[in-house]
Amino acid sequence: MNTQQVLDIFRECGAMLEGHFILSSGLRSPVFLQKARVFMHPDKAETLCRALADKIRQAGYGEVSQIVSPAVGGIIPGYETARHLGVPAIYTERVNGVFELRRGFEIAKGEKVLVVEDIVSTGLSIRECIACLKVIGADVVAAACLIDRSAGEAEIGVPLVSLIQYKVPAYSADQLPPELAAIPAIKPGSRGLA
Repeated sequence: MNTQQVLDIFRECGAMLEGHFILSSGLRSPVFLQKARVFMHPDKAETLCRALADKIRQAGYGEVSQIVSPAVGGIIPGYETARHLGVPAIYTERVNGVFELRRGFEIAKGEKVLVVEDIVSTGLSIRECIACLKVIGADVVAAACLIDRSAGEAEIGVPLVSLIQYKVPAYSADQLPPELAAIPAIKPGSRGLA
């Protein structure tokens, strides 16, 4: 899939919003990709994640034993991508602000895993998920996401495979352009860092 095809799916689902948004990272942006509006359509999630699984294989990272995703945003794309790779999907959850495996999920020491996230802006959730997995002793071979908003600038500590890169401007709250500062900010994401 190319960038236009992916963005067309987001538009079709009413998931490409314009305004003044507070991202999960705390940064501000004139564009918000409300992936939940895409994931509510199983056929759209299947199309995107099948293409991501194909890209993961092409990049040489398809031979893993499990997909691990950071909750909550990564659960659906992690599951659906794992389905196309033919491996189990598990996820980490925050406990007292730190990711850990729960619900009886296990990873053996040295086990090759791949982290799958929905959208990467700064890479914080992936880095935190990887840190959890390294404490367990997992071999995190790479990470993958549907959309890399950083266009390759986010440093996550392992190779990142993205279905597309889509650079969207993001600003700290004290460095907003006047046209963005004139619009009230909305926080549509789930993480309370802003």
